[in-house]
Amino acid sequence: MLSHERVWKAIDRLAETHDLTPSGLARKAGLDATTFNKSKRVGPDGRARWPSTESLSKVIEATGASLDDFMALVAGRALGMGAAVPTQTPTTGIPLVGLAQAGAGGFFDDAGYPAGEGWDVVPFPATEMDDRIYALEITGDSMLPVYRDGDTIIVSPTASIRRGDRVVVKTASGEVMAKILKRKTTLSIDLASFNVDHEDIHLPMADVAWIARILWASQ
Repeated sequence: MLSHERVWKAIDRLAETHDLTPSGLARKAGLDATTFNKSKRVGPDGRARWPSTESLSKVIEATGASLDDFMALVAGRALGMGAAVPTQTPTTGIPLVGLAQAGAGGFFDDAGYPAGEGWDVVPFPATEMDDRIYALEITGDSMLPVYRDGDTIIVSPTASIRRGDRVVVKTASGEVMAKILKRKTTLSIDLASFNVDHEDIHLPMADVAWIARILWASQ
């Protein structure tokens, strides 16, 4: 199950598998040593903090693991010889639509949940958020070098969001875009582009229909 507790436990297990502490794992991945500290797992307001997609990607790459390996740890299974024990991971189908299509209208309700027709379905490990997460397929090269044409991002409209997270934003005019959250106040939001050839964006919150966090990327 893709719950907050299970994801953090999977990080701890991945560190143990390589005879590392969570701090050692963070350093191995080129992250700040405090990235996976216990104190970083809950915010000052008591809300659960999720590890960022970028930090997960870096530790998976640094340890030579795969997304399937990590999901095996999330499910509570051990790793053996650098690979997951060959056990079938339960999967489910989640809604999928192209990011370029998503702004056409009719794909989301006012809260940013998948709605309407035209969605495809993509298999994904069974989670506790099956009815809330969805997938968007990247089209084109406008988000290089982070996302390439054909990559799939997994999005949650209910996950907590903080500065530095990768997010999907829908504007009041209907545009849907993937960006990096730089700053958010009650009045405005600042978004950084993945591609340096594209300018960062400043929007009044009145022009934002909804914002959702990118949890995973299948690359």
